[in-house]
Amino acid sequence: MADVDAIVIGAGVVGLACARELALAGQSVLVLEADSAIGTGTSSRNSEVIHAGLYYPVGSLKAKLCVEGRNRLYDYCATHGVQHRRCGKLIVATEADEIPRLEDLMRKGEANGCTDLRLLSGDEAMALEPALSCVAALLSPSTGIIDSHGYMLALRGDLEEAGGAIAFRAPMIAARPGEDGFIVSTGGADPLDITCSLLVNAGGLHASAVAVSIGALPLEAIPQTRYAKGNYFMLSGRAPFSHLIYPAPHAHGLGVHLTMDLGGQARFGPDVEWVENIAYAVDPGRVAGFGDAIRRYWPGMPEDSLIPGYSGIRPKICGPDDPAADFRIDGPGMHGLAGLVNLFGIESPGLTASLAIAREVVDQLLPDRRATLSA
Repeated sequence: MADVDAIVIGAGVVGLACARELALAGQSVLVLEADSAIGTGTSSRNSEVIHAGLYYPVGSLKAKLCVEGRNRLYDYCATHGVQHRRCGKLIVATEADEIPRLEDLMRKGEANGCTDLRLLSGDEAMALEPALSCVAALLSPSTGIIDSHGYMLALRGDLEEAGGAIAFRAPMIAARPGEDGFIVSTGGADPLDITCSLLVNAGGLHASAVAVSIGALPLEAIPQTRYAKGNYFMLSGRAPFSHLIYPAPHAHGLGVHLTMDLGGQARFGPDVEWVENIAYAVDPGRVAGFGDAIRRYWPGMPEDSLIPGYSGIRPKICGPDDPAADFRIDGPGMHGLAGLVNLFGIESPGLTASLAIAREVVDQLLPDRRATLSA
């Protein structure tokens, strides 16, 4: 008999959501976290935006799980007292030739299940946000912001109330198939072997390395994780906006956009800086170019008002010249090891989609439960 039913590697937002879902499904759950607290990596170093689901290819996992996750996340915040605000977002065109991009984005969003999008004239958008300058805008009322740490604390509370536990400073060293599933070896001050029937790799930035340490997992089933650092610059002073402001998307990305925290502190970013190692210091020199980009839609931004803020790192499974990769939720049908799910490339909108990702993971591990829920 296994020591626990399920082990989840990683106590970020997705790992906590998966562990909670497993515990609520009646499984005994242990989360192994290499650090000393929950959510110290990508989960606490992002824009804290609840995404609506506009940008992702129709039919992709990102699109499906973002829309499902967004709906579940708003409900969860309301029932668990997690601070959030459905502030809405304006994606703006500052030149007439950008308007077709907004129209394409609206069509994509509607196909993904975003049913409340509105295309606004420049005058309509600037009536909502007088400091804005644009010729048209796409309004996404379902975009919001969230206290990500409060959300993770709520997930942890649900997990522990359902009998689950988290072991901190307990990195997974290796795992190998055993009689009842897997034998997982941990490091830290008190290394030990633990047996489990189900194993979820929610290692985020380290997911590929964790997968390599799982014996009998084919190496060809493990993508390379690359690091795309995103730097944020903070506004010294309060921004005159109530909505999030994004420029019209371009081929190279979403542009320099404005988001806010629940206290009203505005921040710009993230940019994209491909790096080899995990390091979070923000180079002040990267602010060059931010000001010109921002003043296209906010011409009144004060001079010298941007200061280095913080950075996060996205676990990319594509390179800088490759098309954006979809989420990978690799269950037994993908790699052939019963009881194992690997999560690769869980970047944005991973926080928004976390509850939906967790349901997908547990449906793969406990197919009888899925059949019961759909009956």
